[in-house]
Amino acid sequence: MACQIIKVNLKKPQKKIIQMAAEIIKKGGLVAFPTETVYGLGANGLDKKAIKKIFKAKRRPQDNPLILHIADLKDLFKLAKKVPKEAQTLVQKFWPGPLTIVLFKRKSIPNEVSANRDTVAIRMPRNKIAQELIKASGVPIAAPSANLAGRPSPTSAKDVFEDLGRETDLILDGGKTKIGIESTVIDLTVKPPLILRPGAISIEELKKFLPNIKLHPFLIGKKLKEKTLKSPGMKYKHYAPKAPLILIQGNLKEKIEKFQNLISFYKKQKKGVGIMVSKETKKFLKNGKVNLILGSQKNLKEIARNLFNALRQFDRKKIDIILCESFPEKEIGFAIMYRLKKAASKIV
Repeated sequence: MACQIIKVNLKKPQKKIIQMAAEIIKKGGLVAFPTETVYGLGANGLDKKAIKKIFKAKRRPQDNPLILHIADLKDLFKLAKKVPKEAQTLVQKFWPGPLTIVLFKRKSIPNEVSANRDTVAIRMPRNKIAQELIKASGVPIAAPSANLAGRPSPTSAKDVFEDLGRETDLILDGGKTKIGIESTVIDLTVKPPLILRPGAISIEELKKFLPNIKLHPFLIGKKLKEKTLKSPGMKYKHYAPKAPLILIQGNLKEKIEKFQNLISFYKKQKKGVGIMVSKETKKFLKNGKVNLILGSQKNLKEIARNLFNALRQFDRKKIDIILCESFPEKEIGFAIMYRLKKAASKIV
């Protein structure tokens, strides 16, 4: 049976609706809710049975850890064994917001959350619906993105319903998410601190407060050696649409030539071709209809906000092949390209 979708006022969440959702969390159920990044699939983060429902609903591998969401800074100290100065500096600057911090966990946190590691990922979302739900539930909420494992993350309640409408007890519809890609995850249990997943907060921003922070080696092409993971998004293919996605790299001239050749090639095969480009690149494409413009190369935040929605639109249109251009790997552009490379079937 499909779950219920209820619209919630983003600025002033209705107390009755929030309380109803919180009761589901308290009873061990699943609630999908918006954050400022993407929609999350939430369960009581201290309830083993409820956490297992998340993995089952998403068809998510058990060794892929979850993030605990909190609404009160005091809870950080309740969940982590030790909160170093670096963590306190970062939370003062970036919380509530799209930053997840990995710390050593306390025994109260089930192994199911942390993939049997001694660490836990914690974040405090900025979205008011998320905040009110966590407060009303009275527990940290474990919440990965509310999609089937491997699929593009959901940025609307409609996206959640498409993937998990029969697996979720309730979906809180707070409209389209503002950022559109997941939080940045950093590991503060190692020295120097490492970025495990690039996200809405860039390494350039983080270096202003942690000058020694580095990218995890696997983010720059090294082989992932860890058998168990500290963060979601590290090991498995993610963000992939149903159609094969070809990522087109190079300078503008090279990209245009590759686009034209591939469009012609697939059209001869009578394939439905979906094209994802920036406003700037669209001007130079001569053959083939440009299906979706993600935004301007000058505004990478706009492109990030539209990325997952575009991939899902192509799924709904039952496109055979998706051609997407690459973007500058600076600031949030690095996070965009990380996701596109993870989703891509081929890079040319």
